[in-house]
Amino acid sequence: MRTVIEAPFLAVRAPGSGSEGTGDLLVLRGDACFPIEVKSTATPKLYLSGRTLEQHEALRSTGERTGVMPLYAHRLKGVRGDSWRMFRVHTVHITGPMAAVASRVPTLPLTSSGRPHLDWDRGMPLNRFLHLISTTSVGREGRAMVPQGPAGSGMERGGAIDLLTSLLQARSP
Repeated sequence: MRTVIEAPFLAVRAPGSGSEGTGDLLVLRGDACFPIEVKSTATPKLYLSGRTLEQHEALRSTGERTGVMPLYAHRLKGVRGDSWRMFRVHTVHITGPMAAVASRVPTLPLTSSGRPHLDWDRGMPLNRFLHLISTTSVGREGRAMVPQGPAGSGMERGGAIDLLTSLLQARSP
């Protein structure tokens, strides 16, 4: 987690309605950008239909058009410890350092009829996801890169804790 503190993300909460394809959060850093749709359920599975299926299609379309990696953060209520699981929306145009991350993050599983759904048991735990994205930072020369900054520059703040707080605040009822 040390690298998340050294190379923090900016998590911006997207406005509620009228912002199709942006998700609930937009997470940014110099080498990464991904919209995150947040879902919180009492059961491990959430089948997408109606509005939730439209949200998924808008995220997928955004990912295809822009090359970013759209994600779902699924919180299972009542679970102690890491109650969050991360999923990637299947897109084919992810580029740069995020292509390496995308290959490791599970996509939303499909139902027997081919519709995507959330299955908490098949997702990547949030702590593993944070480790993955914090250790996959590639510079222009293709080498791993950790920003250097003087003490008190603000680089030591705004990492995993702020991202977790944003997920908690943006979760769906």
